[in-house]
Amino acid sequence: MTALISRTRFSVLDRSRTREGHSGPEALRDTVRLAREVEELGYHRFWVSEHHGVPGVAGSAPTVLAAAVAAATRTIRVGTGGVMLPNHQPLVVAEQFGVLESLFPGRVDMGLGRSVGFTGGVRKALGRGKEDAEDFGAQIDELLGWFLGTSPTGVHARPAEGLTVPPFVLAMGEGATIAARAGLPLVIGDLRGRDRMRRGIDHYREHFRPSAWASEPYVVISGTVAVADTPERARRLLIPEAWSMARSRTRGTFPPLPPAERVDPSTMTARERDLYESGLGDHIAGTEEQVAGELETVLKETGAQEVLVTTSTHDRTALLESYRRLAALAGLAGPADAPDPAGPEGGGAARR
Repeated sequence: MTALISRTRFSVLDRSRTREGHSGPEALRDTVRLAREVEELGYHRFWVSEHHGVPGVAGSAPTVLAAAVAAATRTIRVGTGGVMLPNHQPLVVAEQFGVLESLFPGRVDMGLGRSVGFTGGVRKALGRGKEDAEDFGAQIDELLGWFLGTSPTGVHARPAEGLTVPPFVLAMGEGATIAARAGLPLVIGDLRGRDRMRRGIDHYREHFRPSAWASEPYVVISGTVAVADTPERARRLLIPEAWSMARSRTRGTFPPLPPAERVDPSTMTARERDLYESGLGDHIAGTEEQVAGELETVLKETGAQEVLVTTSTHDRTALLESYRRLAALAGLAGPADAPDPAGPEGGGAARR
């Protein structure tokens, strides 16, 4: 472990991916179970995601799932990575997070993304179109206004108004610009696109404007990290997701994750095989020594204060072992402490 890695926060995003032989409800229960396990390992925060109408993902209601995670844990911060704000009315999102913060004070994060539905049918069912993502900046301003009590409508968001729920912006397209202008922490990935990620971070830091929510830039880099006792076993963790992503881009479906041993590249089309091999590449994966070296490099390149690990695989036992090994090399020790007032979640945001 190096000094740089030891002062970096490590957190987890679980997408509640469905697996062959396991139901969607099982995937949600697996997410809650994993939250308890990584809390004991000392990870800083645990986030859940939002997807609608995707066969391979069970997590469609992130604030509901975050409530279940928070109820099952004690100290780890809990939040969303993220709520896709264009899909929702900002008042309703503020109310939901106000309830979460009221029930689990000092532990709730509000990660916000600008994506809309995965397909035209989903967007129609949600009553949204692609153009709704263009209003993301204004939607964030409206959402934060509900917490600050500055809405021009004269309406007050109960119980959100006056509560402190740290907001984070997930960088998608213009996300870095929006986060900088709003003065919010930035979550950016993935680790395979290092050059693009660095450009986004540089732009964010250059244009950051201090706000009531953050006095200085705060960068979270996100992506897949897999640790095992051999490089081959670490790579094996990546196989199910690489296969699923290749299928989604060639056949228009996002299937449940298969066991790694069932994935046979020889049965793939040339296009699928290229996408599959690409999906296996450029992640941070290997033994503890290899992963520590790669983490050291990317942390030096980005200056990030936190790493949000987003690994998905079929073998949940191997996944937990990867998180154990990562916790050990990062020097994490036991359940996370109470929220750090020096971090973005303890800054000068709206007061109780």
